[in-house]
Amino acid sequence: MLTYPQIDPVALSIGPLQIHWYGLMYLVGIGGAWWLAGRRLDTFAPDWSREKLSDLVFWVALGVIAGGRVGYILFYDLASYIQDPTLIVQIWKGGMSFHGGLIGVLLAVWWFGRRNNKRFFDLMDFIAPLVPIGLGAGRIGNFINAELWGKATDVPWAMVFPTDPLQLARHPSQLYQFALEGVALFAILWIYSRKPRPTMAVSGLFGICYGVFRLVVEFFREPDAHLGYLAFGWLTMGQLLCIPMILIGAAMMWWAYSKGDVKHETVS
Repeated sequence: MLTYPQIDPVALSIGPLQIHWYGLMYLVGIGGAWWLAGRRLDTFAPDWSREKLSDLVFWVALGVIAGGRVGYILFYDLASYIQDPTLIVQIWKGGMSFHGGLIGVLLAVWWFGRRNNKRFFDLMDFIAPLVPIGLGAGRIGNFINAELWGKATDVPWAMVFPTDPLQLARHPSQLYQFALEGVALFAILWIYSRKPRPTMAVSGLFGICYGVFRLVVEFFREPDAHLGYLAFGWLTMGQLLCIPMILIGAAMMWWAYSKGDVKHETVS
């Protein structure tokens, strides 16, 4: 069994001000995606200024944060937030939903594309390979917060998390998600998007891969205590949300290759 590193969730305290690692991980994700987007800008939109890219990053980041928070409230814990609405702003305690963040990004990109004469799926194909940076950073934030841990196990790399009232050795499922949703997903999308692909194909591949990775890891992750298993005695909310994501992603790739609308953007 491995020893949990006991990292203080608060990275820095300045008087009453506390800067949490969880929040810093969002900055890492947004900053990393912004930097890589700059590398792709000349092939995606050579007529764009860096200020235009900054606008896109701002609206996407806003969609991630607002959508992620609203999605968590609606999908996972509406009753608690109705009982105590002040919880809504306490994002340093966690409580973000990937699927809610995805909806927020879709809305932000749709709005931005309308204002800047860019097709929705051109923008989404540009953004999709950057998303795993934020996903990976967020899972490290979950690990530091000792939240969203896995099921009890006797594997040699199991850990006892300080937030677990039962103090059982568990799968470090946050690290599994970091490896799959962050590292593996980034590698797949970055390599795939290096060559010209039909419009919508990169976005579709993102939906398939993320959905499959999340579906698999959820079998090792402890379901939310207040929700438990929601279907057939073994499917969690995360898995139920991923199933349509996989199907939609597959349909998008089929449609993309059927149309054959190949773009000429490549990743340097």
